[in-house]
Amino acid sequence: MNNILIVSLLVLGILGGVLAVILYFVAQKFKVEENPLIEEVESHLAGANCGGCGFAGCHNFAEACVKAAAEKHSLAGLHCPSSNMQEVADVLQLSVEASEPKIAVLRCNGSCENSPAKVHYEGADICAFANTLYAGKGGCSKGCLGLGDCVKKCPFDALHLDPVTGLPAVDPDKCVACGACVKACPRGLFEIRPRGKNDRRVYVCCSNTDKGAITMKSCKVGCIACQKCFKTCPFEAIEMRGNLAYIDPAKCKSCRKCVEVCPRGTIWEVNFPPRKPKVEATESAQPINVTPESIEIKATV
Repeated sequence: MNNILIVSLLVLGILGGVLAVILYFVAQKFKVEENPLIEEVESHLAGANCGGCGFAGCHNFAEACVKAAAEKHSLAGLHCPSSNMQEVADVLQLSVEASEPKIAVLRCNGSCENSPAKVHYEGADICAFANTLYAGKGGCSKGCLGLGDCVKKCPFDALHLDPVTGLPAVDPDKCVACGACVKACPRGLFEIRPRGKNDRRVYVCCSNTDKGAITMKSCKVGCIACQKCFKTCPFEAIEMRGNLAYIDPAKCKSCRKCVEVCPRGTIWEVNFPPRKPKVEATESAQPINVTPESIEIKATV
């Protein structure tokens, strides 16, 4: 019995050794040599695998950069929002065009005050799950659910839930516009927009496409499609998307005339200096009485 056990172990050991040697030579025969530039490019990336570049991860993006450099001698169309692309370009000995800085914005202002709770939700603290069950605490079917899926998905800790408003707040110093929050929100409330000159921007802080009467019942600051901003904009930067106004950042000149005419305070102006108070005439202009005695008539002969 012992002899059989020993022989079995020896046979298995020899067989395992032979197979290991075979696998080694096969691996050496068919191994794929990776371009060392890929690892060097990847070392200059953020390493967050956020997907903001459009690829599955940083390694895939590095492979695409090296391939584009070899085939096209250009990095056109490739951009990592969370990394310094100039460093990547220097590694590949290429030049890169400076891209406009961007930031994620939440297009919803349905805070606890603006959209008071009408129902009480008891369930999993997951927005994607709650979205399938009810419209929201305030009744807005397009409003923020406030359960923080976006906060959990942000790889740069640029989002946190504001305890006062109940809404996710974006930290402009940490946000790199990777788009993770855009993908995480089941209601599509986040948008990647240009930061704007001097970090100033104007946008419609609402995503509700319901009719005005319905919106007014669920939110104090929701867009009611009155079209006042649309008619006022001198640059045709505002378009009506159904019952919702949308400001095109490529056309907007930040004149802020739309902010002044919006009756609901739906349009936000960020990082602008305080407006100068308008001077209103308190006294009406008094008519000037002209009498013959007040006019000196000089006749020339």
